[in-house]
Amino acid sequence: MSRNMLLIGRGYLGAAVATRFSTHGWRVTAVSLTGGEGATACDVADAAAVARLPRADAIVHCAASGRGGGEDAYRRVYVDGCRNLAASFPGVPLLFTSSTSVYGQTDGSTVTEESPTEPLRETGRLLLAAEEAVLGAGGFVARLSGIYGPKRSVILGKFLSGEAVIEEDGRRTLNQIHRDDAAAAVHHLLTGGAEPGIYNVSDSSPLSQRECYEALARIFLRPVPPSGPRDLNRKRGWTHKRVSNAKLRATGWEPGFPCYLDAIDTLER
Repeated sequence: MSRNMLLIGRGYLGAAVATRFSTHGWRVTAVSLTGGEGATACDVADAAAVARLPRADAIVHCAASGRGGGEDAYRRVYVDGCRNLAASFPGVPLLFTSSTSVYGQTDGSTVTEESPTEPLRETGRLLLAAEEAVLGAGGFVARLSGIYGPKRSVILGKFLSGEAVIEEDGRRTLNQIHRDDAAAAVHHLLTGGAEPGIYNVSDSSPLSQRECYEALARIFLRPVPPSGPRDLNRKRGWTHKRVSNAKLRATGWEPGFPCYLDAIDTLER
């Protein structure tokens, strides 16, 4: 008998999560704000609408806040959404894809799931509120590093377009995760016997910004990008930390792309 997974959000990561679960015999019901293309329309900020969603054996909330989504969007999609899902589906395993941006460290230290979370922006604090709702319901929180993959790599795109800048001395750590490794982690957490809780989902060999761009320069036979000031307008905020994935790896998950450079040949450009 097939199991049913309720997927909130069918964007870049959501599509890969759906494929992963479907390949393993799950029936996936995708949910988006407007519906269409086979998805069920539902505003997860509306408790009554969430209560009408079909029953499920597991729920994954990986919806985006929308283009240019600010604090209000974060509050509705993430905080209200997670609270409504937890209330309408008691006892159903719930996984929320959060972000390593909740770690605000700027000193280059290694952060684990036990490290202080003092995000630099209100959106990060709203993610923590959504995490609290999920953890309170006995669910899983997957804190994802920057996602890249097929047809999407901000770092490679900026390098090839000539827009890349090495900030100051280039020591800032780039924490990343391939989309397919993130989808595999979501599936593993919900089906592999892991204990509910918080897990960092990041690759195993983060690079400094300078290491990354110097490697790309060698691979593509192009100049190393120029140096410049810090980009304080980054969506995730300017941080400098090394995200540890040791807790997730201890459960049996391993990234298919342990380092960003391992995936370069697979990225479309």
